[in-house]
Amino acid sequence: MIQSIPLKKLVPSPRNVRKSSDVLADLQLRADIAARGLLQNLVVRKGKRGKFEVEAGGRRLAALQALADEGTLSENHEVTCLVIEGEESEVREASLAENFQRLAMNPADEAQAFASIIEAGATTEDVARRFGLTVRFVEGRLRLASLAPCVFEALAEGTITLDMAKAYGAISDVERQAHVYAELQDAWYQITPDTIRRMVLDATVRGSDPRAVLVGRDAYLAAGGRIERELFDDDASESWIDVALLEDLAHKAMDEAAEKAALEHGLAWVRPTLGNYVSHDLVEGLGRLPCEPAPMTEQEAKELGELEADYDRVAAVLEDEDSDEDEVAKAEQELVVIDRAMRALNDRPPVLADELKSEAGAFLVLSRNGEPTLVPQYYTETEVTADEGVVEPIEESGAAKPKGSSLSQRLLDELAMQRRDILAIHLANDPALALDFMVFTLADADGHDWRARKASTLVGSVASGPVTGFEAKDAPASAALAEFAGSLDESWRAGESDVERFARFRALSDEVRSAWLGHVVSRTLIASLACESERSVPMHEALGSLLEIQTAHWWRPTAANYFDRVAKARTLEALDAAGGPELVSRYAASKKAELASAAERIFSGNFIGEAEVKERSQAWVPSIMRFNDADVPADLEENASIDNEADETISGDATDEIAEQAA
Repeated sequence: MIQSIPLKKLVPSPRNVRKSSDVLADLQLRADIAARGLLQNLVVRKGKRGKFEVEAGGRRLAALQALADEGTLSENHEVTCLVIEGEESEVREASLAENFQRLAMNPADEAQAFASIIEAGATTEDVARRFGLTVRFVEGRLRLASLAPCVFEALAEGTITLDMAKAYGAISDVERQAHVYAELQDAWYQITPDTIRRMVLDATVRGSDPRAVLVGRDAYLAAGGRIERELFDDDASESWIDVALLEDLAHKAMDEAAEKAALEHGLAWVRPTLGNYVSHDLVEGLGRLPCEPAPMTEQEAKELGELEADYDRVAAVLEDEDSDEDEVAKAEQELVVIDRAMRALNDRPPVLADELKSEAGAFLVLSRNGEPTLVPQYYTETEVTADEGVVEPIEESGAAKPKGSSLSQRLLDELAMQRRDILAIHLANDPALALDFMVFTLADADGHDWRARKASTLVGSVASGPVTGFEAKDAPASAALAEFAGSLDESWRAGESDVERFARFRALSDEVRSAWLGHVVSRTLIASLACESERSVPMHEALGSLLEIQTAHWWRPTAANYFDRVAKARTLEALDAAGGPELVSRYAASKKAELASAAERIFSGNFIGEAEVKERSQAWVPSIMRFNDADVPADLEENASIDNEADETISGDATDEIAEQAA
């Protein structure tokens, strides 16, 4: 029965199956309801003392109550509800069905919907405000709506992915988009967003391009390729016109090089890519094989010891205040040479055991100088687990790490950048701490240990991450940072000279200038992790402790950003921390891809299970993503796995306070 019920009589039901939520999504929902009202009724059941318990629609109820708290709605606001009756199991089933039956909109549908609203007279800011989205997100969807018809149709039909569609949209020339799309329809090789982006951006390719160097001028011309050459062009600057043909020839050349590399190194397979690094989509579903760096010879160990002694001797010259300028300059040059020699000795390629080569494979990348280069990281198409998928009991004293448990360089880099964003959005929202940190960093720049790793690049420049072009898709912290930056008052930029701009900036309110302070300081933060390595930045841990950051509220492990990219044994350890041996045994026999998908669901809280297990799973994050020991609930510490490199302990319950400030 449909009934209108005053908001003050509605209360959350303890039986509602949705226990987890998303801060940004909740803010979007609140903005949408404020703009257009409640479009979907709540499902309620009569409770005690005239109250109605909301069985389905808990997020909508929370949004309505928040709007009432801020005065946008009255507590007597009439809410349309479907009143149901039945046994508790039937009510819980209705709640579960209501959540499962929802289907996220296709990006193409979203793009058309936003475009229609804009055509009716709204601005992108209006759309963003009405739907609780960032302006950047709306602009991204609008760019999809302006894609070439054939590309947009492919996105709507699911023929191409959203990332591929975005790659086509790298330029606004729809004819070029359609031309590239047509060229790739008969392509026999794997089409990636990077390939598409290169082709739409490169209407022509320079002769110095790595693909051109690999293929060679004569081979390209012999295959029918065309070259345009201006008066002052040489072989490096001339323009190669037929990009699709060049890509085809380059793929064939890499295939041949891969076959040779496999034979030369005795590997089961070598897969080529035209990129200059191995992307995540290439290693998806593969297991990383363990291998250690080649052992250092006695002579090399002796040389390293001598270099370390030389380093300390020369560094003492720089630390000595009595050293003159010539001595300092000479010492700096010597340190560069010594450091390069030490790196050459320490950076030894990993060695794969002979017995693993029969099932091992690797990837061949195209270096920037056009040379096919084998990446010394090895994979297998079969599972790499600890004792065939059985996780050994966790010793409290710190047992040895399971076979294959080390994390990849790429994954560590990405995690460090995402963790940096979490710290940055908190620091951006605490101008007082940002000011203290900025002044201290500048004041502390002179003196102390010049070799110490710095916490930020606080000289005005924006810190870049170790992974060029990486963007954490749909990460709350990254989205909140973008929204924070988009909300800044930039009216002062209208000044024609720096003097005028400075005067306009000083005329802004204290609140506005404080927001700018938080922004400029937060964007200087470098990427770091909580571990004993070069990625460790103790100052970040201190800031995180002062800000009381709860990492689990801002980052959740998924198949794409974590579980698909670590050894199966590590995922099972995480399940052990959340649900103990019973949860581990339930998934121990699963294939890695299935396990990663299940783990994503469990650690998002989107599964049916005991309340305690859900609480632990929603609070868990890898310890390298935490900011301090206070991030671990006291009652869960004893269940934590000890691992010096990246022990999988459990982070504490997340709170909404910081997120509300960020919004």
